[in-house]
Amino acid sequence: MIWFRRSLRVVLVVFLLLNIILAFHANRFTYFYDNPQKVKARKAEEYSTAEKVGGALFGMKFIKAPVNAYPQVPYETVRLTTNDGFSLEGWYIPAKQAQGTVILCHGHASNKAKILAETQFFHELGYNTLSFDFRAHGNSSGNVCTIGYRETRDLEAAYEYVASRGEKNIVLWGVSMGAATVMKAIPEHNLKPSRVILECPFASMYDAVKGRIRSMHLPTSPAAELLMVWGGLERGMWSFGYRPDEYAKALTMPTLLNWGANDPRVLRPETDAIYRNLATPDKQLIIFDNSAHQSFCQNEEGKWKEAISRFLPVTARPAAGPIAVAVSNE
Repeated sequence: MIWFRRSLRVVLVVFLLLNIILAFHANRFTYFYDNPQKVKARKAEEYSTAEKVGGALFGMKFIKAPVNAYPQVPYETVRLTTNDGFSLEGWYIPAKQAQGTVILCHGHASNKAKILAETQFFHELGYNTLSFDFRAHGNSSGNVCTIGYRETRDLEAAYEYVASRGEKNIVLWGVSMGAATVMKAIPEHNLKPSRVILECPFASMYDAVKGRIRSMHLPTSPAAELLMVWGGLERGMWSFGYRPDEYAKALTMPTLLNWGANDPRVLRPETDAIYRNLATPDKQLIIFDNSAHQSFCQNEEGKWKEAISRFLPVTARPAAGPIAVAVSNE
């Protein structure tokens, strides 16, 4: 019995330490520190050995990625206010004889400067565009990110701004976290976009957490389950109920779903589940064979532009000036 008690103590100590470590990781992954000096966010391989050890134990420290590229055509910097008090910075770019307006939603740890390549093409197609920084990202206020759970209020503010300008043809585009936010916001805030473009959305928060762990070449269980619990407790959300694959059932408008065949974070079964649940008969799934969890516009430009051009109705293609392009982190 002595060996059993000792073994039990060891197991309890290990379980306690694991919970402490994962509680730190959950907090760090959803918290972005202010970056007044606009320091460029570093990649994991650029960290020192001490920083890597600290990151393994307590999670990597995220700073807000600086907005370091800007449109080179006339644009308006707009401030949006969410219904829970966050101030968001956006760029509104008008087009001549506009076909409609595309609202662009970036991914986790990114910002509106990272999706200028996509913004450029939508503008070239003759659409007004509104891109904005989610809360805790770029030049928007706040430090806590909920991976799309409450960011739906950010999209609601952007949608209301575009609608207030008299726009009837609103297209929603989102990548990764931004795509999941689009799917959750439509039924939650009764948004009525004419079309939706989704790029590599995760099927559930649980799948997103597993994908993040998997990309670090670590075993997903029980870390994923514990991260979900701690993340939910720390951020006051029911993370297990965050299910973009279920929200897909509320999308009745034409929808384009894009996925990269080499994506280590979002797997094919997740993408198939979302596509299967889309409630519209007018839906398309495009697989980018040479892409992972990244910008398809930049990595497979020709194929992406062809897919977008086929999906969006365009009556004319007015010439548009260049927009500075920044490489996206997602």
